[in-house]
Amino acid sequence: MTGPLVWLPFDPAELGDPPDGLDYEVVASLEEVPASVEDVEIFVPPYSVGPEVRDVLPRMTSLKVVQTLTAGVDNLRDVVPDGVTLCNGRGIHDTSTAELVLTLTLASLRGVPGFVRAQDRHEWTPGWHESLADKQVLLVGYGAIGAAIEARLTPFECQVVKVARTARDGVHAIDALPELLPHAHVVVLVLPLTDETRGLVDATFLARMRDGALLVNVARGAVVGTDALVEALHAGRVRAALDVVDPEPLPADSPLWDCPGLLVSPHVGGSSSAMWPRAYRLVRDQLHRLAAGEQPVNVMTGEY
Repeated sequence: MTGPLVWLPFDPAELGDPPDGLDYEVVASLEEVPASVEDVEIFVPPYSVGPEVRDVLPRMTSLKVVQTLTAGVDNLRDVVPDGVTLCNGRGIHDTSTAELVLTLTLASLRGVPGFVRAQDRHEWTPGWHESLADKQVLLVGYGAIGAAIEARLTPFECQVVKVARTARDGVHAIDALPELLPHAHVVVLVLPLTDETRGLVDATFLARMRDGALLVNVARGAVVGTDALVEALHAGRVRAALDVVDPEPLPADSPLWDCPGLLVSPHVGGSSSAMWPRAYRLVRDQLHRLAAGEQPVNVMTGEY
């Protein structure tokens, strides 16, 4: 080898301008672990992070940096060895996820799932449905993806209220949620899964939401208490659109499938044609920084 070894899940030619001074090995799957596992210094795991990624990390005795292609790192954070820098895919999924939030929100408000079912039955079902205009949308977890969602909401003539871990100019602290929830027509969850956010949306949270409000979850399934949500949906108190659930994939016997007022998509927030160009750009720029001895970006600090 002529330089630090990088494991990539794709051909380095996809980067367009991969930096010199690094050695590259394409490892798209970890079903069979390459013999070079102890020499890897920079690891870009496959997009679908399964248990095999968690299993291989302790074997990477030369590892210095892990650069994920996912925005969330809750499934890896606890197994990244001490002294190794963990960087997330901030920026890769902003566009895709923001588009899906708009899709789920508009589809739910305008009754699109019912139109599709009526089309399957060859039925014409006109009626009145809600608009996003004039509504208040509460973004819970205002980071890069939250900002991308806000940018797409702005033309829809709605009011956007923002919440993050700590307050800053124009952004409320998360402990302000009890006062904010009763006023929001749409509540969008886009925050990481941490000890603080696990089960955040419980019966109390849902009870504070206004009657008929829409809950949109593109964060992590475990942020929402399933039993509490099922009860609230069956009571007709709220509606929901979920791209993430707990567990995944959603079991065939889950009570969520039969809940009224619920739209489910199979965790496709980042899975669009917008993902890979942005992934290649991020990884390329990150590798150029590392090859030049500079500090990486997107280092995980627990902020959202």
